[in-house]
Amino acid sequence: MILLYDLGLRLYYLGIKAASITHEKARLWVAGRTGIFERISTAIGTKKNQHPILWIHCASLGEFEQSRPIIESFKAQYPRWQVFLTFYSPSGYEIRKNYPFADYVFYLPLDTKANARRFLEIVQPDIAIFVKYEFWYHFLSELRTRNTPSFLISAIFNENQIFFKPYGRFFRKILHTFTTIFVQNKESLDTLQKFGFDNIIQAGDTRIDRVMTLSKNLKDFPVIEAFADGQKVLIAGSTWHDDEKIITHYANQIGGQTNGYAKIIIVPHEVSEKRLIEIRQSLRVPNILYSEAMRRMYNGTDAEKSEASQASVLVIDHIGSLSAIYRYGHLAYVGGGFGKGIHSTLEPGAFGLPIIFGPKYQKFEEATQLIQSKGAFTIKSYAEFESIMIHLKNEAEYNGASKSVEAYLSQNQGATKIILSTMDHEITKIRIQPSVNDGI
Repeated sequence: MILLYDLGLRLYYLGIKAASITHEKARLWVAGRTGIFERISTAIGTKKNQHPILWIHCASLGEFEQSRPIIESFKAQYPRWQVFLTFYSPSGYEIRKNYPFADYVFYLPLDTKANARRFLEIVQPDIAIFVKYEFWYHFLSELRTRNTPSFLISAIFNENQIFFKPYGRFFRKILHTFTTIFVQNKESLDTLQKFGFDNIIQAGDTRIDRVMTLSKNLKDFPVIEAFADGQKVLIAGSTWHDDEKIITHYANQIGGQTNGYAKIIIVPHEVSEKRLIEIRQSLRVPNILYSEAMRRMYNGTDAEKSEASQASVLVIDHIGSLSAIYRYGHLAYVGGGFGKGIHSTLEPGAFGLPIIFGPKYQKFEEATQLIQSKGAFTIKSYAEFESIMIHLKNEAEYNGASKSVEAYLSQNQGATKIILSTMDHEITKIRIQPSVNDGI
């Protein structure tokens, strides 16, 4: 199995390298790993002699958001430690390569035995954390050989996964390399225990801690406040084409009437000029881009300001603000459910918004739980969307859904604290060398 594993990775590498000729993401994947050991050695220098290192590995941006509460709480509690952050995917690395709470940010080298040994000889992590679905055999085996504590956080398991198949012994072996596995739910706990694992703790999802923190530290958007004008707002976040067809059709049907959501904010996943034009051309009601509304608010005439505030649909033409924009909402539609999978339902959930999304949500534990508690609703068509909108017009039904969302997040907070308190006994074993600045 190890030979097959190694062969599969090498074939994958050759495939990525071939694709890098024409594919930008593949090019970044290859370029980011070129000369990586020399660059890591130069970056670390002699600092390792003075500071213990926590290595955290994430596949991409979503997993990074799960690790972020751990990193930031860890740095606050253990300021003498350094954080070495690695990513597998360019979509994580390229966006977070300048993340201020990490002392070093690099790509993870390909998981070969030689690479794992060389990486760990250079970095010499004192503790390692892998996030959710990252199971790299050689890195984890080498960590265990070196007696380096390693933890898996925010994991989800079920009996249909390869680990628990009759032919999954090799993959179960990978799970045994972890010091502790922190799982999100009871099903994961029960599944692992059924197969003889006892190094498991049900901690929950660290992203809940993250969104709850964000919901208490938000910037204001005067343009959105002026647009909302005290009315109930439907916010469609991280939308793709199929999502936008539903939202724009609803906006056209309602036409600014007060018997529906007369104010709608669309936050597309992509904000290219082409996408923005397509969205606006599909609307038959007054609409405006955020950038234009801002210009009119601060530099326009009174007539222009009035026209901007009277628009029925506001289209956000920048990225990075969605989690804060949800605070202005009364109801959320989360995009992605007609494609590869839905985007974050926890961000609108942090404000107690009932949530609607498309049919592809099954990989997301929180979405499943929110549906079961009747705080979220899934749709396959516009007709189903319209039916739910009518259902939620009932004040009692709306309040019940909102309270269910609030209860879910409230009851599932605290994963970060559980993880760090469990790790503490390993952290306290690490002897910190005195720094020249300590006056010792």
